Amino acid sequence: MVDALHSIYNALWYPALPLALLSSSGGSIAQRLGRSGIPAATRPGSNDSPVIWFHTASVGEVEAVSGIAAGLMDGLPDASLVTTSMTAAGRDAARRRIPRARACLIAPFDCRPLVRTFVSGLRPDLLAVAETELWPNYFFEARRAGSRIAIVNGRISPRTLGRYLLLRPLFARTLDLADLVLAQTATDAARYRVLGAPRRRVVVTGNTKFDLALAAAPPTTRPPLSRLCDGRRIVVAGSTAPGEDEIVIEAWRMIRMNGERDPALRLVLAPRHLKRTEDVARMLDTARLPYIRATALDGANGSNENTAEVILLDTMGDLRGLYYRAAAAFVGGSMVPGRGGQSLAEPAAAAVPVLFGPWHESQRQIADSLTSGAGGRVVRNARELAAALSELLANEAARVEAGRAARRSLEGLGGAIDASLPLLRSLVSQS
Repeated sequence: MVDALHSIYNALWYPALPLALLSSSGGSIAQRLGRSGIPAATRPGSNDSPVIWFHTASVGEVEAVSGIAAGLMDGLPDASLVTTSMTAAGRDAARRRIPRARACLIAPFDCRPLVRTFVSGLRPDLLAVAETELWPNYFFEARRAGSRIAIVNGRISPRTLGRYLLLRPLFARTLDLADLVLAQTATDAARYRVLGAPRRRVVVTGNTKFDLALAAAPPTTRPPLSRLCDGRRIVVAGSTAPGEDEIVIEAWRMIRMNGERDPALRLVLAPRHLKRTEDVARMLDTARLPYIRATALDGANGSNENTAEVILLDTMGDLRGLYYRAAAAFVGGSMVPGRGGQSLAEPAAAAVPVLFGPWHESQRQIADSLTSGAGGRVVRNARELAAALSELLANEAARVEAGRAARRSLEGLGGAIDASLPLLRSLVSQS
């Protein structure tokens, strides 16, 4: 049955390939076909120098495995590291975040001949697959070539598990080829076992993103934003999704109507995707809230900055720095269903009280830690968000302690990289 499912899976790729290739840019087509980009000498030292292949979906997974990749290379200075990502954004992130990689490539389509071509050229000793990237041919062809296989920072959401269970025999065979499944939580570990991973190979090591948030130095805020924040109390609504900006704006109006008249108080509203900036600007116009765009700060005069109650963050790379300047933070992707919540670790690392909505299943571990440790709170609507922010802003001592509790909650979840590295090094030594 498994062989039949695998054959059907591969056969479906042939009519799909032309359409898939149409969506690829010219520079990535050869890499999608597994035929380009592999360094001419992936074994620079000798035939015994290991080759390590990290595969990720996109930017978030690259961030998650960057610490493990760095740790492996520190212990294996003669090794060659190659990364693949399913998106161009992931490939570019790997170039920035994993500088010791000899090549950062677009991943081949999971079609058996294409993956076989890629694996034959690379000859990896270890394939490390990030999170939920269970592409069957990657596992089958890497094992066929004699590679060890590990899933790192592994997680499976309930929705993903449901989809995988439709082809459970195929994915059970796929997971049986993995030497290690390093899961983020006990719940993730249980889901991998339900899907067919052998119990003895599944180890709970934690979420590497927590280590990275703790280790990251506070970023430098760009001068225009720094100038605007100095001497003011800032509330940050970060990574908001459609349906949440209205809630944040309504909560802000409630805070103002309920007597919070501090002229130094400002709201930073940061949509998750910059393409939504115009929509959010129209909402602020409708609500008659004076605002200024972050991109306009360089040319703004002092009066514009002083009268704006809201900073509409329409720039990339500034959100994390603003968390470090915030009095409190709301993290989006959590007030409406379907997204699972954005990173709660970033404001927690900044020792900021963290508010988030009830739809935070992708952030369950840190959300539970924040709520149990008094560093965070679930808010379900504009009224609850306004009440929670007003409470924090009215009591400075309690606000500061809640921020410290958020940082302690994050610190209690660290250690995933240190737990993962010895297990992965052992695999490399066995190859």
